[in-house]
Amino acid sequence: MTAPASPSDAPACAKPPPRPAARSAEPRPRRAARLFWRNTVASVFAFALDVALLWLLVERAGWAYLTAATLGFLVAMSLHYAIARIWVFRGADRGLATGYALFLVNALIGLGVTLGLFALLVETSGLHYLVARVLASVAAGILVFALNAVFNFKAL
Repeated sequence: MTAPASPSDAPACAKPPPRPAARSAEPRPRRAARLFWRNTVASVFAFALDVALLWLLVERAGWAYLTAATLGFLVAMSLHYAIARIWVFRGADRGLATGYALFLVNALIGLGVTLGLFALLVETSGLHYLVARVLASVAAGILVFALNAVFNFKAL
């Protein structure tokens, strides 16, 4: 079989191959900074909920601080995922359920880092549990952002 002599001789149903998905034309460092800034804003809202629940459960309900921190963290991560999906990493190709599952896996990694540092700071330094929680969250937050940006939302 021979190729058509001209484009007008080509079959009408022939379509060009699909183009690969275009990456943002924005330079990677600038995109990373923008995503990190948006993630920080989302984290502030989620963290406020987390600390409010921690305080409420420890001071008003009498829960152990690590149990209260675990529940607060998981509730806050659900809020954080919603904000991340809608605003931080908008346009993500990953399905909602799969994305949430991966977000929770990353959150559980962050939870391990948070609880480990939290307990270490409370037990060894004598810091107040709320101060220790803030410090532990900074380290865990950077790690969880990197995991989500690279592996879950594939934004970097």
